[in-house]
Amino acid sequence: MNISELLARNGRKYPHQEAVILDNQRLTYKQLNEEVNRIAYGLLRLGFKKGDKAIIFMPNTIEFIATYFSIHRLGGISIPVNAKLTQNELKYIVDHSEANVLFVHESLWESIQDITSRQSLIKIKTGQSHNEWISYHELKVDSDKKEMTCSQKEDDLATILYTSGTTGKPKGVMLTNRNILNVAVMMCVELEMKLESRILHMMPLSHSAPLHLFLVAGTFVGATHVLSPIFTPEKLLHLVHHEKITHFFGAPVAYLFSARMPNLHEYDLSSMKYWVYGGAPLSKTEVEFVKAQFQTNQLMCVYGLTEAGPSGTLLTAEEHTIKSGSIGKRAALGTEIRIVDETGKDVPDGEVGEIALYGESIMKGYFKDELKTQDVMKKGWLLTGDLARKDEDGYYWIVDRKKDMIISGGVNIYPKEIEDLLIQHPAIVETAVIGVPHPDWGETVKVYAVVNKDLPHFEEECKRFLNGKIASFKIPRLYEIVDELPRNATGKILKHVLRNGVASL
Repeated sequence: MNISELLARNGRKYPHQEAVILDNQRLTYKQLNEEVNRIAYGLLRLGFKKGDKAIIFMPNTIEFIATYFSIHRLGGISIPVNAKLTQNELKYIVDHSEANVLFVHESLWESIQDITSRQSLIKIKTGQSHNEWISYHELKVDSDKKEMTCSQKEDDLATILYTSGTTGKPKGVMLTNRNILNVAVMMCVELEMKLESRILHMMPLSHSAPLHLFLVAGTFVGATHVLSPIFTPEKLLHLVHHEKITHFFGAPVAYLFSARMPNLHEYDLSSMKYWVYGGAPLSKTEVEFVKAQFQTNQLMCVYGLTEAGPSGTLLTAEEHTIKSGSIGKRAALGTEIRIVDETGKDVPDGEVGEIALYGESIMKGYFKDELKTQDVMKKGWLLTGDLARKDEDGYYWIVDRKKDMIISGGVNIYPKEIEDLLIQHPAIVETAVIGVPHPDWGETVKVYAVVNKDLPHFEEECKRFLNGKIASFKIPRLYEIVDELPRNATGKILKHVLRNGVASL
């Protein structure tokens, strides 16, 4: 079995089932499979072959999905890339991945049209051809739609996904067909996906969770995929209402924004079986707010990372009533979890350690980086870099990222704990806490904050606000108000940029 065969099988088995929907465009599984064959034959004419790599630089469109499956049909390696990347960021991935083909959507082409790389790189864009750019339409227009058989095996490399690069240059995570199919099956079971399911894709399909946990998983069972290139609260509510969506995955902010819509009551959201969120937890207060606004008890939190497929843990709808904010008490189907110390030994319950994951979804390794692969892979277990503790009921709670932990005077300080408190201050919009080199203490704590009003005595105000809420040694000594925090294309705060801009004390 391989990713391409999932679609081909549905084309034979469910020819009239709606496969993809985007506005007024609706393709059945038979039509989508024929489209994939056309693109594959067009690529074949250009010399693309098994093992070659193709980058997909597109938003959530039917072209993205057809291109993704066509690459796999030829036994190629797909490299979906976030549509918000700049030309320089895209160029790095093109060069590092040694891609043979670059697919670009017309809506993004103007911003990267001058990208330079090897002369052998084949450039394809939707819309009309332009100079060395080949037209996506012309690529397939004279192609055959007859079935093409994919020769990929389960252990063949299928996809390289580049991490968001919050600590430096992005790393290419290599995933095989087996890795991806394993998490797809996991999600089908855990979220009860089936033929009648209707899955809404608003988060970028270039990310592992939307791509593998929802697109590939939904295709596994022949579900219908409803696409949106952008997220807005209005569009989310509209599509759930009109397309009778059963499964949606979004970042916590998507739920919070949508829950604040004044006309929320005008939409019928009763078709939804699972409202899934990930990337960060929702607090108990936020969970209760979203549940009340959406009139649902079907919130589910998933924790995982690209290097794991993604797989990890889940907090079920029932568990939200007692353990909101945690990532659950068990690993997802096919995955195991431990919390370990620096030597790889399990830590006692209640103590902080690093989350380690094990299972058939764990990556093959980082592309062209054996040393970093060895750093995170220990006897088959993946060290996630996430620090967590397990409570007396067996539930896991994320404490912080290992690389963000501050050691001051030999004592561990977790920035997330401070950030979670400071964000409760009515004047603070967002904040980032880092460690600054200190000649005596090793590191001292510094706060960067975006505020919504003038605070002339910001340092004193923050210290007053934190006093009594955390131990005195955790209260930051340094404070700076900024207009905005540096972020990457996925919206994650780039703490290494903040660290690089600070001199030692």
